[in-house]
Amino acid sequence: MSVETLTFGCRLNIVESEVMREAAAAGARERVVVNTCAVTAEAGRQARKAIRRLARERPGAEIVVTGCGAEVETGLYAAMPEVARLVGNADKLSARAWREPSPPGAVMEARTLAPTAITGVAGHTRAFVPVQNGCDHACTFCVIPSGRGRSRSVPAAAVVEQVARIVEHGGREVVLTGVDLTAYGRDLAGSGGLGRLVRAILAGVPGLARLRLSSIDSIEADAELVAAFAEEARLMPHLHLSLQAGDDLILKRMRRRHARADAIRFCAEIRRLRPGTVFGADLIAGFPTETEAQFAMSLDLVEACGLTHLHVFPYSPRPGTPAARMPAVDPGLVRERAARLRAAGAAALARHLDAEVGQTRRVLAERGGSGRTEAFTPVRLAAEPGEIRDVRIAGHDGRALIAEAPDLSRPGEVEPA
Repeated sequence: MSVETLTFGCRLNIVESEVMREAAAAGARERVVVNTCAVTAEAGRQARKAIRRLARERPGAEIVVTGCGAEVETGLYAAMPEVARLVGNADKLSARAWREPSPPGAVMEARTLAPTAITGVAGHTRAFVPVQNGCDHACTFCVIPSGRGRSRSVPAAAVVEQVARIVEHGGREVVLTGVDLTAYGRDLAGSGGLGRLVRAILAGVPGLARLRLSSIDSIEADAELVAAFAEEARLMPHLHLSLQAGDDLILKRMRRRHARADAIRFCAEIRRLRPGTVFGADLIAGFPTETEAQFAMSLDLVEACGLTHLHVFPYSPRPGTPAARMPAVDPGLVRERAARLRAAGAAALARHLDAEVGQTRRVLAERGGSGRTEAFTPVRLAAEPGEIRDVRIAGHDGRALIAEAPDLSRPGEVEPA
């Protein structure tokens, strides 16, 4: 049977969709699995729009909805005539869930996390490895804990085994992913934290060329993880931080666990230990009660932390969250502040790209004539996917660096895939 997946949201969903492609193959009908996101109201709106379009374009297909949207907004998806059934987040990676009814609602009962069995993700040079799922925090704007359940971790030995399998199948770069990645290991007795896992992977899989982390909560970063950035050259010098705001009162109302000074201090310390580290961040514009002065603190955080890559989210209320009951900022002002944050991010990226011109950078080539530096900056270059190549940066186009044509007569310029 043909199974197609349509994915919305985070990197974790991308990996899970790859697993579901095989798990959902049982049955006799053409099936489309829509793996939804619930992080914003817009994410849900886009998913439902896509479902209606699929029903028009694929009249014979069985449309099955899963993911965080199915857990958080169950009623909305269940009421859609285009949707054949829902599959809960707790069971969606199990083949059993695609043979038997497995509706949303059980994810809060999950207490363990099994490793995924895939060796890569179709269409991607790097492989994403989920090592953690769920979240035990209660940020006032967020519905993800109710969609993903409690924090759970994959045992370190199983993670190392999966990374080794990816490398055996030609993988050059692995990205560790999770909902609350820096919570890794707290549910596993004696396992240590994320830093110890990073060390175990790098020691246990010497053939792995690059190891990256997806988004982290900097206040939760353990001492061994910080030390690894100073000591492990194969741990890439790029971090994406869940910062959300730059004003202490707004952070308190968000029920975040860090203050503005903590974020600035963390970035400075990592840069001291690993010069050249590049930071990205998630920031929310227009959180309820946010004044212009408080927004200015978020705007200023881009420079104070030296951020390069921004993910900007205009605040949208999520049903049942404490923030949805707080005094709202005018929607037009929310959009305007989001635009100003994005402009600040674009200016920061331009400064970073300007500074890279003339430098020599090691790039992992991907498909489509592009690649990434160790600091995750995109580069346009001519190389075979999977090659790691030292290139001189000739310029940029405002979004990506442009590499000089390679001189293959120079020894050591190309590391074979």
